[in-house]
Amino acid sequence: MVTFLPTRPGRLADVPSFERGIGGAESNVACGLARAGHTTRWVSRVGADGFGQHLVERIGSYGVDVHAVQRDPARPTGIYFRTAGDRATNAHEVAYYRAGSAASAMAVENVDLAAIRSGRVLHLSGITAALSDDCLTLLRTLVAPGPGRPLVSFDVNHRVNLWNGQDPGAVLLELARGGDLVFVGEDEAEAAWGITGGPSAIRAALPEPRVLVVKQGARGATLFERPEEPLSARPAFEDERVSAIAGVWGRQPPGTGREGAEGAKTRMPPTAAALTRDTVTFIPSLQVDVVAPVGAGDAFAAGFLSGTLRGLTARDRLRHGHLMAAAALTAPGDLAEPPARDHADRLAALDDDAWGRLRLGPGWTEAADQAVDRAEEEVRTP
Repeated sequence: MVTFLPTRPGRLADVPSFERGIGGAESNVACGLARAGHTTRWVSRVGADGFGQHLVERIGSYGVDVHAVQRDPARPTGIYFRTAGDRATNAHEVAYYRAGSAASAMAVENVDLAAIRSGRVLHLSGITAALSDDCLTLLRTLVAPGPGRPLVSFDVNHRVNLWNGQDPGAVLLELARGGDLVFVGEDEAEAAWGITGGPSAIRAALPEPRVLVVKQGARGATLFERPEEPLSARPAFEDERVSAIAGVWGRQPPGTGREGAEGAKTRMPPTAAALTRDTVTFIPSLQVDVVAPVGAGDAFAAGFLSGTLRGLTARDRLRHGHLMAAAALTAPGDLAEPPARDHADRLAALDDDAWGRLRLGPGWTEAADQAVDRAEEEVRTP
């Protein structure tokens, strides 16, 4: 969607003007991954209008392949307006104008399923499921087990305003259970499923994904990973490609997909014994001087997926997620320039004390070396 950001704080009724930006959970992830050095593709539909052209050009400018984006001559590009507050609190307003949009018309019949399934990673979002019955059918098709299905990354992204009074809990749980790698916030799990027992209770409700990341806001994030097939153990390919169906995929070399018997089997939930063998890793969030809280979840997903594609450790995958989120939190708008890969790696390699003392503010991505030096110096001279 095209996003209109307020030029000053206040109610939508009072804000006199807005600045145009871009928004969309999956395209945000694709852009973040592209900036982190991965080859990405965004698959979606936009209107044959100026807003659609702006989206395609702007997302393409991040290095994302946008050739698979279709222009719909009969439907408009979705737009939305928001105030400057946090969407997770009552201190914000969001006005969506996306009913009947081009993206809401995505369906099994009008997307290239073979191209989507040729990827190494396919990133999907619960937001897409809320747009229309056809979009929901498409997501159900993409998460269904079968020959050649790529690794499915699913971000719950529970947005109450998009469901028009419907209860999305069962739908979001169904889709999450079909994923291989799932992102969900503690607040989302409570709102959608009534789960209040913390990360372990969420894992108990979502035993199927091999990897589950529970985001805990300013506290941090907890990773549950079954040791039978850790994602970081998958081989890294020289021709590594990631893209997005109103999300993200990455190309697999021939013969590395799920063409065999495993891919054709119905996916069975793990046993209780398997869950007790989860590797559980918690990494605290960074201290940041927040400019705008929007887009941090998408940025976290991009950082974690980048670390997964690179075969990094559990600690470093979570830390790269936090670093990408910190870049989004310290910049206005949904998208922010992440730190260069070598700078992010240096920050992710800090010891626990230095990580805990690190504080990042606006512009930190352009001065990552100084941030590392400052954190290490503070540890040496407390």
